[in-house]
Amino acid sequence: MRIAPADLRKVVGLQHATEEDLGLILANSLQRAIEEGAYLFLQGDPADYFYVLTEGQVKLVQGNPRGQQVILRTVYPWQLFGALGIARAEATYPVSAQAMQDSAALGIRTDFYRQLAERRPYLSMDLMQVMTAYVQEMQSRYRELATERVEQRIAMAVLRLASQLGTRDGAEGDVELNLSRQELAELSGTTIFTVSRVLSDWERRAVVRTGRERIAIVSPHGLVGIAEGTESEEAQGR
Repeated sequence: MRIAPADLRKVVGLQHATEEDLGLILANSLQRAIEEGAYLFLQGDPADYFYVLTEGQVKLVQGNPRGQQVILRTVYPWQLFGALGIARAEATYPVSAQAMQDSAALGIRTDFYRQLAERRPYLSMDLMQVMTAYVQEMQSRYRELATERVEQRIAMAVLRLASQLGTRDGAEGDVELNLSRQELAELSGTTIFTVSRVLSDWERRAVVRTGRERIAIVSPHGLVGIAEGTESEEAQGR
């Protein structure tokens, strides 16, 4: 995929960049293609580049020494991610970036961008707004983990992804997601067993249809009711 400077206008964080800025950014970047399951970078690697996803879908995963991991965010085209190195020269990536499908990304050198932003304060302000949005997203996720029932957390994760990445089935009109049970468990902070149990219950209630690494939302209103905790006892089959 050939990327033109105008394409970068789609990126939140580069809205105020000039044509000259965008040309310089492309000149100090590289394009990378990654197959499904491969990594753009690993947790703990030096944060020498930050990325703009141009095709596909990537998940940002954080793990612990015991091998447990959680998906902190999913990234879709023209989102910026991995930018910690701009703020701190010796930074390392706090997460791993793994492709959920065949994907492509533009890697931008953080040392170059740091120097560019020093001369162009509007770039720093735009990046600060991106970082603020990420912090707010993490705060919301923490609140969900601390206060919501597991079924609500799973419903919120499905709805969040559906709004970003869902595709509409032409035949049924359902919103479909390519998402495995393991990925949904990592997104909602629970186990694959719990996710399987919840999805089976939702299928019985005609809220979703599931397949291999696929979820189709049959009843959006029903799923919103579960996420908000307002579904009726009759709808739950009680």
